[in-house]
Amino acid sequence: MKALPYGISDFPRIRCEDYYYVDKSRFIEMLERQPPYLFLIRPRRFGKSLFLAMLEAYYSIDYAGRFEELFGELYIGQHPTKRHNSYMVLRFNFSEVSSKLEFVDRSFCEYCCMVMKNFILKYEHLLGSGIWEVVNPDETNPEQMLAALKEYVSRTDCPRIYLLIDEYDNFTNTILSSYGQERYREKTHGEGLIRGFFNNVKASTSNAGAAVERLFITGVSPITMDDVTSGFNIGTNISMLPQFNDIIGFSEDEVREMITYYKDENALPADVTVDELVELMKPWYDNYCFSEDSLEERMFNSDMTLYFLNNYLQLGKVPKMMVDNNIRTDYSKLRHLIQIDKTFGVNASVIQQIVAEGSITVQIATSFPAEKMTDTENFKSLLFYFGMLSIQGVYRGTPVLGIPNLTVREQLYTYLVEAYSKASIFNVDISHFSSLVMEMAYDGKWESVFRFFARELERQSAIREFIDGEAHVKGFLLAYLGLTQGYVLFPEHESSKGYADFYMMPDLLHQPDIAYSYIVEVKYAKRDASEEDIASLKKEAAEQLVRYAADEKVLRTKGGTKLELITLVFKGWELIIAEKL
Repeated sequence: MKALPYGISDFPRIRCEDYYYVDKSRFIEMLERQPPYLFLIRPRRFGKSLFLAMLEAYYSIDYAGRFEELFGELYIGQHPTKRHNSYMVLRFNFSEVSSKLEFVDRSFCEYCCMVMKNFILKYEHLLGSGIWEVVNPDETNPEQMLAALKEYVSRTDCPRIYLLIDEYDNFTNTILSSYGQERYREKTHGEGLIRGFFNNVKASTSNAGAAVERLFITGVSPITMDDVTSGFNIGTNISMLPQFNDIIGFSEDEVREMITYYKDENALPADVTVDELVELMKPWYDNYCFSEDSLEERMFNSDMTLYFLNNYLQLGKVPKMMVDNNIRTDYSKLRHLIQIDKTFGVNASVIQQIVAEGSITVQIATSFPAEKMTDTENFKSLLFYFGMLSIQGVYRGTPVLGIPNLTVREQLYTYLVEAYSKASIFNVDISHFSSLVMEMAYDGKWESVFRFFARELERQSAIREFIDGEAHVKGFLLAYLGLTQGYVLFPEHESSKGYADFYMMPDLLHQPDIAYSYIVEVKYAKRDASEEDIASLKKEAAEQLVRYAADEKVLRTKGGTKLELITLVFKGWELIIAEKL
């Protein structure tokens, strides 16, 4: 039985050691029909490195003798292009560069020069010994070394170079998040080493007989490329083209095919169907879309999919933690990159709006410098590139972005709670709050949860100026409830059927003995609202609760729990009604 390649991005190893491989080789044909210098942005842990490793094995001359072994059974092996195994491949992975400020220059120089020296040694039989007369093997400046290499290649008849750069912005993003914009600017602007290096990359593609004939760069945002090249004007950004929506990650069909393979190998419990596993995974790992022209084609995060299946194959049940710790670590880095305004500024409010309302609209920016990344429209675009938001539709010609899945929602809840705390606006004892939620889940003591939360709203005066509408109260509640265990929260905006605010679906996969499930409707009245206004809100809440209680999803997922329908009415920051229907 094929092993799952969880955590492996070595394409030859996957093919030779008989790991399961989701064939993405058909995109090679499509890429060759594009301009020769390409740029692809995708979220972290989506399979970019494996894709570049496949390109290296396909195009590099030194893999020519292994073409059948590596590609024979794949699409491109059956439909090879003329360019296969015809290049010298120079591949950089900038995640290997140190992001510690005191070491970054030296690490960048040492790494780049090492990669280029190894490239020359590997292809010396094609380059000729004269290469060492032009390129100093002891060179420590990567800009100079690349300049010498491209000059030599461009005036000889040796094969051209296919340049691959993986995670081009990895260490610069870390510098930006850890040390701030000024230090980041020192490394990416003016006479900085990184800018000089990319200037030579550009030069390598532009002269007659250019040394670099093809180029493929991957990253998680367009910021660094905009900064080091004054806009990505050396290539074509294919990130949002509809034909490349599924170039990275797994489609639902690919996930089903993988699960079916292991089902046929009797590696899964006999009573578990493919449909059941897909339905388990979809809310957590699916629903990424990178092109407004591919709305029907939603992608699974490949790392998270493999994490789940790897655990399931070993244990015969869902993993205890549905979110891979590696994903949590990566999202933590992204949260620090998106600097939180100490005064809970407009961009923190953007996060709150997304959590409460489910979506925002924005014309996605294709490039912007780091100094403008906190501009609201750029900030929204950055959330899209990082995978925290995904395209859900189009409204009046503008893309609608929403939270793709539960994994991302958990990260946004964490972000929002951190923002409240850092801005000294609101801070709740999560440990105590979680214990109250457990009593709610097992003993039906729901009122103490919301009364405690309401008391905190009253006690912490700094929060009051932010409570100017129902969405804010709801946003606070969702953020904090989302960080407790026992329930999976499904806000109403996911259904768009005029239901109550959120369904607290019992997490029966991990806590099968939970006794209660809840649907909650939050209503907000202004401080001067009349008794008639309050009565009207209460009546409206009851109607929405009853409607949601009859929803097929609720009936299917509540299991044997007792479903309680809760109305909360806030008047200003005061909870004046908390009752069960």
